[in-house]
Amino acid sequence: MDYKTLAQETAQEILGYNQDTSGWKVVKTSKKITVSSKASKRFHGNLEESRRKQEKEQVSQEPKPFCSLILEVTSHHFWNIQFIRSESLDPADSGEGESTSVYRVEGIIPESTTKLSEFLYKPENRVTWDKSLKVYNMVHKIDSDTFICHTITQSFAMGSISPRDFIDLVYFKHCEGNMDIISSNSVDFPAYPPSSNYIRGYNHACGYICSPLKENPAHSKLVMFVQTEMKGKLSPSIIEATMPSNLISFILNAKDGIKAHRIPSGHGSHPNGHSSFLKKK
Repeated sequence: MDYKTLAQETAQEILGYNQDTSGWKVVKTSKKITVSSKASKRFHGNLEESRRKQEKEQVSQEPKPFCSLILEVTSHHFWNIQFIRSESLDPADSGEGESTSVYRVEGIIPESTTKLSEFLYKPENRVTWDKSLKVYNMVHKIDSDTFICHTITQSFAMGSISPRDFIDLVYFKHCEGNMDIISSNSVDFPAYPPSSNYIRGYNHACGYICSPLKENPAHSKLVMFVQTEMKGKLSPSIIEATMPSNLISFILNAKDGIKAHRIPSGHGSHPNGHSSFLKKK
């Protein structure tokens, strides 16, 4: 697989989402953070969910069993929803019938774009502020801007909520106007095949766009895009109902994390503005 080409294409797709201002529906606003969504062109999305709702209205109402749930806010793939019940750990479980949207999250971070980009891109800090993760490891370095990471989420509810793992291609691109794109897309990586220990999720093009705030260049505008297939047996309506609040929580956690770390600017930095921290082992 040509990982570099895929990484560049994913970054361009994220840039396209950022430039596309049509069709987004605001689903939640809180603490100066806005979450919008639209049907994903990668997979079913809201259009499929609407069709299912119409079908349900045509049949008689029946009592439905109660299921509690937890949504785990994660890092580059950003979320993970699981029922509190036994889940199949069969890696071949495709989660057929799952539908979701592409989400757009916008907020202001009181930090420079360079520092914010470094913070979001560097793998070693991730588990210290993203409490839903127990593993975030770079498993293959492609070049100074591109690597493959393996992520495992925490279990929840006294172990009744099973972890998920992801293999993602992460890429950094510096653009004109001091804008940075950090993109992520799931890939097949032979060294880390799906395991019976975890449900393997899949990220379609996800990522961040960091840019200086026009009225205050010392602060940054962060726009995040998310479209993840979590696999397993998950209800689309639960994803739609729970996602906005948890994406807002992720931005708030990132704010707290970068404030705590205070990454120095310019230390070992590339000419394009981000740190050269990906060293060969």
